[in-house]
Amino acid sequence: MVSWSNIGILSGLVAAVAKADSSFPTIEVVGNKFFYSNNGSQFYIRGVAYQSDTSGSTNATFVDPLVDKTTCERDIPYLKELNTNVIRVYALNAEEDHSDCMSLLQDAGIYVIADLAEPSLSISTTDPSWSEELYDRYVSVVDMMQQYDNVLGFFAGNEVVTNSSNTDAAPFVKAAIRDMKKYMKSSGYRSIPIGYSANDDSKTRVASADYFSCGDDDESADFYGINMYEWCGDSTFQTSGYEDRTKEFSNLTIPVFFSEYGCNAEQPRKFTEVQALYSDEMTDVWSGGIVYMYYQETNDYGLVSVVDDNTVSTMADFKYYSSEINNISPTSATADSASSSASELTCPTGFKYWDASQDLPPTPEEQVCDCMSASLNCVVSDDVSSDDYEDLFSTVCGLVNCTGINTDGSSGTYGAYSFCSSKDMLSFVINLYYEKEGKSSSACDFSGSASLVSGSTASSCSSILSAAGTDGTGSVTGSFSNASGSGSGSTATSTGSSESGSSSSTTSSSSKSAGGRTYKSENLYAVVISSLCAVGALTVLVL
Repeated sequence: MVSWSNIGILSGLVAAVAKADSSFPTIEVVGNKFFYSNNGSQFYIRGVAYQSDTSGSTNATFVDPLVDKTTCERDIPYLKELNTNVIRVYALNAEEDHSDCMSLLQDAGIYVIADLAEPSLSISTTDPSWSEELYDRYVSVVDMMQQYDNVLGFFAGNEVVTNSSNTDAAPFVKAAIRDMKKYMKSSGYRSIPIGYSANDDSKTRVASADYFSCGDDDESADFYGINMYEWCGDSTFQTSGYEDRTKEFSNLTIPVFFSEYGCNAEQPRKFTEVQALYSDEMTDVWSGGIVYMYYQETNDYGLVSVVDDNTVSTMADFKYYSSEINNISPTSATADSASSSASELTCPTGFKYWDASQDLPPTPEEQVCDCMSASLNCVVSDDVSSDDYEDLFSTVCGLVNCTGINTDGSSGTYGAYSFCSSKDMLSFVINLYYEKEGKSSSACDFSGSASLVSGSTASSCSSILSAAGTDGTGSVTGSFSNASGSGSGSTATSTGSSESGSSSSTTSSSSKSAGGRTYKSENLYAVVISSLCAVGALTVLVL
């Protein structure tokens, strides 16, 4: 497993030279608004989604927009012409240096909101998990970006919950928010706000916002974005739906903004919604928005096109948006007044279309998985391809209880080993079968896919394994050294076996074999077929 903590430390040392002086204000959250840290005046997002589309038939590659100094030098003047103070980037390469572009953006007064996921590694809508691999990915981005004062915040997920059928994915995103907050605190980093970007689903939009903003500060979102495309053409505050949305979100206790907007049903886009968004009718609730998007792609949302000779040509949309965004004058609140009006939101209960537990998945702990793996006597053979894991899971989980590796975001039950790697989880259930069959050598075969090893239990692992239980249905609570070197506690419980917008989640490569899936022996083959279809048909992430 890759540990990114050293990369983050090294990149921090390298970028320290490029980082601007400490007088540059960070953006802070007070109540339901953003404020400049230096003078307490209100900050409204005037944003642009800044990333070209993903490429490749499997949606596995992407172009990091903040690694090429020349490209940033080319584009920042156009962003400034659009009165931009925030860009949203959807995927960053944690192994690259971003100091040149971040310095240029800071000099231009432009902040960054970065998604922590990337196309092939994100929390899945249909098969959610919060795994070691996802944890490491998120930590790698935090390590890399925390050094820059012009990082406004992070998104822990983008449209993971898409409708009422998959609200059980929400606890996994909220667990990511909790753990990144915990990680930043334990690492001594600045407390960078972290939130969630939702789609605009009529049945879940209010409950979703309430769910992510409610609860203790150490696990609730710091802000909430919604990808909003309701205003098309020459609409109005009343007829577009903006008036209704403003009423719906009026009680939200954290900043809410349009994490994407700019309907293109009518072209060119005249962006008449901009005046409404920054007017007194909306600014008491909304903190601005991020226009989708800078680059012209096949989805036809671009403000500019970049031709083969790497020159920028502005689109008609650019002119209209520039005219509107440079002609706003929103009223400004003060941090003191926002603080005095802050309140606490009650978590959603009794919603017909919302079924997500307040009990969150455990923090992925490397030591827990290592202890479990080292104790096994029958494991999946090293020469077995991960492509074959799905079939093995379906076979073994028809023979033993796989609750110890399963998750259920609706009931809030999570196997003690549900965050481990697919290989470790598969070895765990294979070993369960081996022990069930009296440790017969013939029970550790599975047509050559399993093999016997000499398992052992270190003294430091005894309490962990005892708490998890022999079948992984116990509870593991404690402080361990996790994958990224931070100390954190986790709780895993399991009680039994029991599943739009312009962008969407992809199926995580770490979770497509077992994490988050429940196997029922009476309908095993239907589950496996459904799972295989989900794995083979990855959703395209539109940036």
